[in-house]
Amino acid sequence: MKYIATGLVGILFSLSGCVAQNNNSTFNSYPADEFENHILDAGMVRLDVRTYDEYISGHITDAINIDVNKSDFEDRALSTLPKTKTIAVYCRSGNRSKKAANILLKNGFKVIELDKGITSWTAAGKQVTTEEVDMFSTLHQMPIFAYCIKHGSVKLRVGDAWIYVDPVANAIPPVTDFTTMPKADIILITHEHMDHLDSLAINQLTKEGTQLILNPRSSEILGNKGVVMKNGDNMNVAGTWGLEAVPAYNNSEDKQQFHPKGRDNGYILTIDGFRIYIAGDTEDIDEMKDIKDIDVAFLPCNLPFTMTPEQLANAANIIKPKVLFPYHYGQTDISQVVKLLEGSSIDVRIRQYQ
Repeated sequence: MKYIATGLVGILFSLSGCVAQNNNSTFNSYPADEFENHILDAGMVRLDVRTYDEYISGHITDAINIDVNKSDFEDRALSTLPKTKTIAVYCRSGNRSKKAANILLKNGFKVIELDKGITSWTAAGKQVTTEEVDMFSTLHQMPIFAYCIKHGSVKLRVGDAWIYVDPVANAIPPVTDFTTMPKADIILITHEHMDHLDSLAINQLTKEGTQLILNPRSSEILGNKGVVMKNGDNMNVAGTWGLEAVPAYNNSEDKQQFHPKGRDNGYILTIDGFRIYIAGDTEDIDEMKDIKDIDVAFLPCNLPFTMTPEQLANAANIIKPKVLFPYHYGQTDISQVVKLLEGSSIDVRIRQYQ
């Protein structure tokens, strides 16, 4: 009977996923089909612990990337992942994910793992994506997801709400079909240039109740549509989130024709104490000294229209965001920004914002 009972326990474990153990803590390791069912739960955070290069070659939709073999993995995990959610972790074949799971368990996280990694996922015919996503947690552990679309186009998800900044379909490659993306709750437009204001993208994303917020000139171009915000204006969106329109302009003498002072907006979005600064097209202007307590900043670096790498580094040192995404960088060698900010406390993350 003893051997029969042991065998039954083994069968039960195989039906509900293998159990891995670390001292007194355990996590379930599921095959691809079961893992897929689990991660459909909104209470799961998907975590890819491979290298960044592996991640961008193809990953599970909505998975964020923290490389378990980097020395800052534990710190990044603690500062990024909410302990109110279960972390669904995977790597290529299962070795690194077990290492990551044990680190997370040690720090009080709830964890499940994809057995045999993304290799088993793709072997089962399941979809992967190359869309990059980063996740942040607000004061009360509300996850905010930031998706890289391209150039100056940013997509944010907070709970069930979707926010798009400067969505552009055809004017900037690659062509983006926004009909394949969730409809927008909020669309923010910084200014009128064709790589920021695109009526096609706006129409593709608009549903009943979509709130379009834009600078005065962009509203005029669209036939006086949307809610107009000028530099210095403040309003609430989605009930309790704060939105501030801040200046965005060129201050170099030879660039002022591109973005004159007073016309265009940058935006600061405050969600449950978490502050996101989307700069729009600007240089390192004096008004940046008044922008404080920024958790995440999107700063442009695209000659001759916005900042040089040196100007961007200066702007970052003025604002001091915790995380910096250089964006709208075109053909600029964006690695210069990383070098210029080495030794600072700013976490510089390069994504595909050409």
